[in-house]
Amino acid sequence: MRLALYQPDQAGNVGTILRLAACLGVPVDIVEPCGFPWSDRALKRAGMDYAEIAAVTRHADWEEFERGLAGRLVLLTTSGDVRLDEARFDKGDVLLLGSESRGVPAEIHHRAALRARIPQVAGTRSLNIAVAAGIALAEALRQTEGWP
Repeated sequence: MRLALYQPDQAGNVGTILRLAACLGVPVDIVEPCGFPWSDRALKRAGMDYAEIAAVTRHADWEEFERGLAGRLVLLTTSGDVRLDEARFDKGDVLLLGSESRGVPAEIHHRAALRARIPQVAGTRSLNIAVAAGIALAEALRQTEGWP
């Protein structure tokens, strides 16, 4: 199981996701460019010392990331056709989250083997990306018995 972030905009969210990943032993792929400098204080503040122990691979662009993609690509998206609680995960899945402001381009939507959405009450648009990552990763780890 891996988490992947596509061109993230918010350093604080990335730091929070790195902390989550470090605590659960899940590697993270960052598809650049990021909307902030990698040395950003918000990244360090949110990730604390956990960001330093997270297994992070930075990719210069989507093509580089995709060349190394070994597992099934699962896109977490508000327009997903499968509810998260109805999705079935595999141990080798790569859970992809789009940038906070733009999501992912249409061609990446089509590339995903599974497009899952977190059910929400009517009238709400989306969850914070770090919260969504935590919810989806918890469900995927539960299903695959991947908790540390």
